[in-house]
Amino acid sequence: MNEHPPPAPDPDRLVTLLARERALTVSRLAGLHGDFRGMVAASADSNADDEHDPEGSTIAFERSQLGALIAQAQQRLREIDDACVRVAEGRYGSCEACGGPIAPARLEARPVARACIDCAGRATAR
Repeated sequence: MNEHPPPAPDPDRLVTLLARERALTVSRLAGLHGDFRGMVAASADSNADDEHDPEGSTIAFERSQLGALIAQAQQRLREIDDACVRVAEGRYGSCEACGGPIAPARLEARPVARACIDCAGRATAR
């Protein structure tokens, strides 16, 4: 079997992908923060007993859900920023576990990938 290494990823294309991912995440995060502020403001003037409301979920539960979404978006932003640092340092596209190349198709699908598919699979299996 004649294995050839995958072609090197196009750095300009990947930087564009990362920039787009970052812009989308920042926008999503701003929207989530706005929703959270709106929820807090709406409930501040309410004397509703949301803990015993038979109509549905509690305000506290909804706040908790929004908080979790905010945390996920913040983590995503950190991952994107870390990937941008790897680009600037010339380490982008190299697996942090084995040092081998990360396939361009993987980077296209997951621009923040830190590991090749084999190492990522082993890490997930643990």
